[in-house]
Parts: sequence; C-alpha cells; structure tokens
Amino acid sequence: KKRIPIWVGNFVLMEYGTGAIMAVPAHDQRDLEFCRKYKLPVRVVIQPLEGKEVVAEKLETAFDEHIQGKLVNSGPFNGLSPTDAIAEMSAFAEQKGFGKAQTIFRLRDWGISRQRYWGTPIPVVYCAKDGMMPVPDKDLPVLLPPNPKLTGEGESPLASTPEFVNTTCPKCGGPARRETDTMDTFVDSSWYFYRYCDPHNDKAPFDSAKVEYWFPIDQYIGGITHAILHLLYSRFWCKVMCDLGLVKHNEPIARLFTQGMVQKGGVAMSKSRGNVVGAEEMAQKYGADTGRLYTLFAAPPEKDLEWSEESIEGCWRFVNRVYRLIERHGEAIRSAKAFDFGRSPMSETERELIRKTYKTLERVTNDFETRWHFNSAIALIMDLTNAIYAAEPLEKDVRPEVRREILEIVTLMLAPMTPHLAEELWEMVGHSDGLWNAKWPYLGVEQIELARDVEVEIPVQVNGRVRARIRVTAGSSESDVVRVALALPAIANHVNGKRVVKQIYVPDKLLNLVVA
Repeated sequence: KKRIPIWVGNFVLMEYGTGAIMAVPAHDQRDLEFCRKYKLPVRVVIQPLEGKEVVAEKLETAFDEHIQGKLVNSGPFNGLSPTDAIAEMSAFAEQKGFGKAQTIFRLRDWGISRQRYWGTPIPVVYCAKDGMMPVPDKDLPVLLPPNPKLTGEGESPLASTPEFVNTTCPKCGGPARRETDTMDTFVDSSWYFYRYCDPHNDKAPFDSAKVEYWFPIDQYIGGITHAILHLLYSRFWCKVMCDLGLVKHNEPIARLFTQGMVQKGGVAMSKSRGNVVGAEEMAQKYGADTGRLYTLFAAPPEKDLEWSEESIEGCWRFVNRVYRLIERHGEAIRSAKAFDFGRSPMSETERELIRKTYKTLERVTNDFETRWHFNSAIALIMDLTNAIYAAEPLEKDVRPEVRREILEIVTLMLAPMTPHLAEELWEMVGHSDGLWNAKWPYLGVEQIELARDVEVEIPVQVNGRVRARIRVTAGSSESDVVRVALALPAIANHVNGKRVVKQIYVPDKLLNLVVA
C-alpha cells in the first residue's frame, strides 16, 4: 500500500466517469507529460510480452500497447494480462469493500432537428389555443413542398414557404403553423435499408415477415466514420423497432468491415482538399482494370493507401505481361482438349507448374473468402505469372492442355479484380460463353493434396528444454532444419555467444541443440 497525491488538472473532463481519473504515466501519454512537467514519479506497471523492457527513466512516449503486455510492480496481480487484471482488481475491490465494477455510459441525447429543406419534416404543428400538437396518423406523411425558396440565408427554407407553414390545428380546427425544422438525415439513413425488403408497401414502412427473411445484414463495408455515426444510430433505430415489435432482431448488421482511406501526400483524398485523382483520367491512361488492381494491391483493405502513380505503372506492366502470355499461347491452347487431372502422367515441369498453380489458387481462394487480403492474392498471382514465364524455355515439356488449365485458372483468379481484361482473356483461351457465367475453380481432394507441401511440426530444444516449434517440409535435411531453427529469435537468444557442442536430429520428430 502506498499513499498517492491528488492533483487537479485542466485536461480531466467532469462529465467523464466520476470526474476523477487514475493517472498511469508510464502507459498514457497525457499522464506522462503531466508527470514530467511536475516532476512526479513514473512507475512502469505493464511490460511487453516480447521486445525491449520498458524503463521509466528512458520513456519519451508512453507504452500504451496494453493488450500486448503483462503486469509488473502490481503486487498479487503481477504476471496477469491487463484484461485479466481489470477483472481481478474489480473483484478484489468489491471483496474488500472499497469499490466495484461499474459500466459508465457515454450516451448523450441526440438532437435531430435541422434547419434544412432536404430532410424528413417533423410532424408537429403549433396552435395558439392547444399548443404543440402531433400530426394525426391519417395525415402522414407530411411532404416537403416542391418549390421552396432556397436563399442560403436566415432560417429554414420551409419557414419562408407559406403554403407549407400555414395549416389547421388537428384538435380545434383553428389556424396553426407547421414545424419548419426537418429531421437530421441520419434519421433516414438509420432505417432506409429495411425499406429495400418491401419497397412498394403503401400501408406500412415494411412487412415484418419480409424483413425477417433478409435480416440481419450479413456484411457491411464502410469507413470508420460510418461505424461511429450512421451505424451507431441505425443500431439504436433497430433496437427501438425491436422494442415496438416491428422486428424480431435487435442488431441490424452481423459483421462490419471498415476499410482504409486513399491518401495523397499523407492526407485522405477529399474534394475539399483538392487532392483527388480523377478516376476517368486514370482509366483513360491505364484502363479501369489497372486502376482497380492497383487500389486493391497497394495495401490491405483495412489500411490506408498512399496513392502513387509510379506503383500504378507496375500494375500496368503486370496486366500487359499476362495479356502477352496468353496471346502468345492462345492459338495452341484454344484447340487443346480439357486437362484431365490424375488421368495422364505429367512431366516434372508440368507437375511443378500445376502444383504452384493449385497452391496459388488455394491461397487466393482463402484470401478472397476468409481474409479479404486482395493485396496478398494479387501478389500470389504475380508470383505465379513469374513462374510461368520462367518455365517458358521448357515450353516443349508443357502440353497445350496443361498450359490451358494453368492460364484458365490465372484468368479466373484475376476476374474479380480485372473483369474487363479477364473477359477478353477468357475468350482468348477458347471460351465462347462469357466469363461472368463461369464458376470459381475450387480444387478437388487430389488437387489439394498436390498443392499442399506436406509439413511437419518439430519441437526445437536447447540443452534439452523446448524453446520453440518450427514447421518444415517433411523429409527436410538436418542442415535445413537447423538453419530454420537458428533463424528464430527464441532459439537465437539461447544460442548466440555460445558454442553448439552437439546437435541431435530425429528426422521429422525432434531437434536438440547442446550448447556450452
């Protein structure tokens, strides 16, 4: 136990939590700067699981990668992950009677009124006698006037449209004025997608049975701003509709993916910044397929992409390489019979090309369907294309039907990213029907076995203690296994500066390095 001072700082918000915060200077940048300024002690309480030790005296920036660490200088909680420690500390505080876990909500009221013409009219009228009155259901919806006076100045355009403003009170029948504010457009975007399930319904917003057939949405893709605004509001809307019995689900979307932004000069492209690259200009210079390929190749979809015309040139060259490759062999493969895997023996060159093609297809399929790493998929296709070119001197060892199988798969893998190019290539390899109607070339069991190098996991010991595990191709030589093992930091840390007295290798089973 140790007494700690209480400081008053101008960066603590009274409306946040209780208005008082616990300062942890080694792990929060603002706390660190505060403590450095007032010469307060800094104590490290989380150390990284790997890498350099965090030293308080040397800290210039706080170590805030909390999830990748373990507690130190924390008494009985030493060694716990931060997540586990929070739960343990909360239970300890409750047990001792000086605290308990509590969920602090950050929700605020949402003011939805806007002084705009383009929005949903708020169905309220004001009567001098009866006050504020809701518009009766029979008079809904309130429609916007078709010809408002848009001046760009002063109050809402609806307020200067007498035929909209002047109405009658639904209760007394006397003169009344309509509300001239409209609802925030986020109100509309919070539920519009439900209407897609039943767009022609003139009795209700939607039929619940039709909505339940389609909802929840399987996958939503949008920028991070959507996640904290539009999607947050749409979740509120869904939960309200669930409470009202309009829908049975209380979450509108099952999975969310937030993609990165395209940047130029280190900032996101924006019309307001004037740093937008025209899509039409790029399409005219390189073709739409090249622009699409570069956008997918330059970065993983969740990361920001720095726009570079030099890199587009590389994608342009690749597109042309693929075209030239198929153009060169087009006549021979168009008349080739279909490749019947497993029915005819293959030359060594054919086997290696087919193996690499199937292995590439398997990994590209996984990148498309599971990881969404289109950049990785494109890199794999580029690597396969290089391998095909490298085998060109051995052209006589590759039969036309084998080459057709390979180039068809290359075309199909490229189709989602370069559809126009792929459509033309599909015709060049001998198909009269459109590529859009072709099926994805999933591998059979025998093809998968050929594609996969058989790997084994080998425990690596140093002086009899297991320090790491490596995966190598079955049947690898002792020297290859030792080389892979020594490249691992977990092994190198125990071997560097020492002499390997003996190495014991049981093929595909165990490697033990004896050092002194």
